[in-house]
Order: sequence, then structure tokens, then C-alpha cells
Amino acid sequence: MNCFAKSDKESTYDIAILGAPSDIAVTVRPGARFGPPNIRFATQIMSFGYSPFTDRDPLREWAKIVDCGDVPMYNLDKQIAIGTLDRAQEIATLREAAHPERCLFPRVLMLGGDHSTTLSALRAVRKRWGEEVAVVHFDSHIDTWTHDDALSEYAKLDHGTFLYIAHEEGLILNNSIHAGIRAPHYHRRDLADDQRCGFATLNAREVDTLGIRGVIDRIRQRVGDSLVYVTVDIDVLDPAFAPATGTPEPGGWSTRELLSILQGLEGLKIVGGDVVEVAPVYDTNNQITVLAAAHVALSLLDLMVTFPVGNASTKLVSK
Repeated sequence: MNCFAKSDKESTYDIAILGAPSDIAVTVRPGARFGPPNIRFATQIMSFGYSPFTDRDPLREWAKIVDCGDVPMYNLDKQIAIGTLDRAQEIATLREAAHPERCLFPRVLMLGGDHSTTLSALRAVRKRWGEEVAVVHFDSHIDTWTHDDALSEYAKLDHGTFLYIAHEEGLILNNSIHAGIRAPHYHRRDLADDQRCGFATLNAREVDTLGIRGVIDRIRQRVGDSLVYVTVDIDVLDPAFAPATGTPEPGGWSTRELLSILQGLEGLKIVGGDVVEVAPVYDTNNQITVLAAAHVALSLLDLMVTFPVGNASTKLVSK
């Protein structure tokens, strides 16, 4: 199936996996353009089947899941790259669902790529679902920095400004939330700017005071009944668990903590998601970062399969 061909309208799916191999908008270490194929490769050393935690296997349920491959992105010009991804996300999202009686529209799980690629996903979701979404943003950085200090028009978009731009474009709701934050702010105004963009914050150390259940409850209370987009920057994990990323920050969560929190989001109206900022060149010989990212992707798939959005308002997965 060519997911990016408008002429291939007869081919349908419920969830599409889409690679966005671009890192032209990073500000520190490059390499995330190689994330998508390496995350896919990690699935070859994963164990698939029914989870001991959920008793589910999202790959054996009702949803037709396809891998669309990678978008051919031009990594010498970020505007061209994002423009290409905008079109690819739109085409992939605007198809008909294979099972519209269960989920109204197809949903996309994106493998990044640097975090600026999420902007294209949010644009496509806004166009397809017709409304803004609450963003659940797992990251060590807030990514709502304004581009006031940008040296040029071209420099305004990077992997730390995309949520600010998404807010300015009217793509996200004011009940969004960051989780796992621990990187410093650049200016004292950053917190006020972040709140103006509609975000509350759970910092990384709050998992110690609130516990995993408390973090889950805060996220669920914040987004409520809104449509939700879940974006996971792999640097939300501590570098001990995910060293292969462009801007690692010590003091992060463990892989087990993140996967447990993701599982706790079951039942939210998730209309799309991604895992980004995986730069495999910095990984260990055991490939622990790409393996963690693959498990995050599987968790996001499970959330989307377990709770369809649109025509179905209740959990439809059988056990």
C-alpha cells in the first residue's frame, strides 16, 4: 500500500505507522533522522504477544494496522522537510478508516525524527478531526519557547519551539500537560509563556512524591474528555535508560515508570501519537534506547486500539 498516494483511495487502515526521518531542526546533537528504521529494527528483538500487564496484544485485535514506511524528507531545508511531512500526514490522516463503525477516522503513530515533526502531526489531526487537541507531552524540556530570539525567519522553527507555534496556529487546547520536565528554563518569562500556551507541568521528581498512580491521575484530570495527542520525546527517560538522544538530561524516569504511566492513560480519546528524538548513533551495544522507543510505540498502539475514538465511545477490545 502506498499510504502517501491520493490515488490509492481504496486502501484503508485504522492505524498507520509513519516514519519522519528528519533532524534538521535540532539544536544540539543530530542523528534523529535515523530513528525510524532503528526503532523498527528493535522490534526484531522484542517479544510480541499478550501482555502480562494488560492481557492484550494490540496486533491481534480489531484494528487494521499498516506501516507506511518513511516520508522522503529533504534534510537540507527544514521548511521543505516540514512541508513534505505536512502533506504526507494529511494524506495519511484523511483516508477512510477500515473499520469506521469502530473508529471514525484512521489515526497515525509517528516515529521521529526530531520533535519539530510533531507540528505536522498536530496540523493533520486538527484538519481531520475538526477541533483542537489536548497534548500530553512527555519530555525533559518544555518545548514552548518563543522564537523571539531567532536570528532569522528560517530559524524560528526548531525542536524546542514547535509547541509554541502549534499554540499560535490554534492547534492545541489550554488543558495540555507536560510530564517528566527537568531541563532548566532559559528565561524567567518561559514559565509564563508556557502557561499561556495552555500547559501545566509535572516535573520529573514528582513521580517520587506523587507515585506513578498520582502522575497518571494528574494527567487524566488535566485532559479530561478532550481529544488527546500523546507525544513522547525519548529524553523523558534518564540517560541510563535512553542515552541515544540529542539533548540528554540526567534525573529522568526509568523505562518501567514511563511504560506504567502510559498504560494508565487507557480510555483517553487518543487521536494520534509519536515517539521522537531517538538518535541511534549514541546508543549502547545493547541498543537500549531504540528498544525502549519500540516498547513506547507498542504502548501507544495499545492505547489507540483499546479505545477507538469517534463512533465508538466504549472500550471495544475483547480479551
